[in-house]
This record gives sequence, structure tokens and C-alpha cells, in this order.
Amino acid sequence: MFRSCSDLKRHMRTHTGEKPYTTLSSLKVHMHTHTGEKPFACDTCEYMCRLSTELKKHMRTHTGEKPYVTAGRLKLHMRTHTGEKPYVCDICEHRYTTLGSLKVHMHTHTGEKPFACDTCEYMCRLSTDLKKHMRTHSGEKPYVCDICDNRYTTLGSLKVHMRTHTGEKPYVCDICDHRYATFRILKVHMRTHTGEKPFACERCEYKCSTFGMLKPHMRTHTGERPYACDKCGCKFAARSSLTRHRRTHSNPSE
Repeated sequence: MFRSCSDLKRHMRTHTGEKPYTTLSSLKVHMHTHTGEKPFACDTCEYMCRLSTELKKHMRTHTGEKPYVTAGRLKLHMRTHTGEKPYVCDICEHRYTTLGSLKVHMHTHTGEKPFACDTCEYMCRLSTDLKKHMRTHSGEKPYVCDICDNRYTTLGSLKVHMRTHTGEKPYVCDICDHRYATFRILKVHMRTHTGEKPFACERCEYKCSTFGMLKPHMRTHTGERPYACDKCGCKFAARSSLTRHRRTHSNPSE
């Protein structure tokens, strides 16, 4: 039952599918899309908008208030507490909290790299990776050490650097308890236990655990000797050989 004819008329639209603007205020708001009128203005900056709800959201950029402005965002946030991951990869069954995260993950299966550098041929899966890469062209280093003023292109690089000041070594070998500042160095160290030698010479059967060891070995084939003594001009394939040689100048008896 309806109290008035207008209430019944509005209700009937739910059956007929008719979608006029059911209230005068709704029609007025809609008309702003045609007139370009933005009647709601921020009293702190020059921002203007069509809806009072949009102004309310905008004002939070000034007040710093951070409520979850939509039920959807709150629902998404709650997953950090519940651990719920409703989006599942149908190839490897990894689970994700958002559809966007799942879409990014799918690039690891498809090999798709939708973000491309407009300066070189670099391509990547994430817009954040492209942003970091662009700093190799611009020279931008926005992350600064507050102890020695060294600058870095990524926050991760700065964090690793800070360990040279703090002495922190969070990565621990579970075989011999040696500690390291980065996971990469720990990974290299683990090869001393496993015997793994992933770097192979393409000219002979030599194999080694690091690329740094392969590089001087290759000079035994190419004859390259990039390290020169600044006193006598002798050249060496490895920096360590140059260091040993220099001692013959400071201690001729060696």
C-alpha cells in the first residue's frame, strides 16, 4: 500500500524499468553534467564539484581524516585482518585479496609486460617498476640517507644502505649461522654449502658460483687486462693481481 499516488508512481518504475529522475533534486544534479555547473566549493583550495558527497571526500585531503569512504574499501581493508583471499589463480592456485593483484600475477604466466619505457626497450609488469626504471634515465635519486647524505633511486636500496650504518644483518644462513645484510649475498653464500656453480664459461669447462668470478676468468681467453699499475704500467686481468703487484713497489723484497 502507498500513501500517495506519487509514491505508487515511483514504485511502478521498479517494474517498468522506466528511469526518469524520480526527484527534482536528482534531476538538478543530473543537469550539472550538461551545464558544467559545480555548485560545491572547497573553502581551503580552488576545488569545485557537482556533489556534496564529492566535496566531503575532498575535504579529507585537508583534514587528514581517513575513514573508509566506501563499504567496498572497508571490506577490502578487513581482509588484512581476516586473511581472506577470494581471488584465485586458475593455473597455480595462488590466492589474492584483490582482483587487481590477481591480474598483475597473471602476467607471470602470460609473460605480458604492459608497461614500456619510452626511452629504451625496457618493459615490465608493474607501473611501479617502470617508475623506478625511469630514474636510470632521469638520474633522480629521491631517497636520501640522513646520516651520510648518499642518495638512492629506490627505498629498498636506501634500506640496504642503512645497514652499513646500523650493522644490521637480518639474513641468516641456517647451516653455519653466518649473517648477511641482503638476501642476495646470503644466496651467494649458500653456494659454498651446496656446491652450486651456476655461472659457466662458454669457451671451456670452467664454472663458478658468482658472475664476478666468471668475469676475470673470461679475460684468460680474451687477453684483456684492464687493471694497470700507476707506477710502472704493468697490466693485470684481476684487481687482486694488481693489489699484490703494488706491494712490490712499497716492499721491493716481496
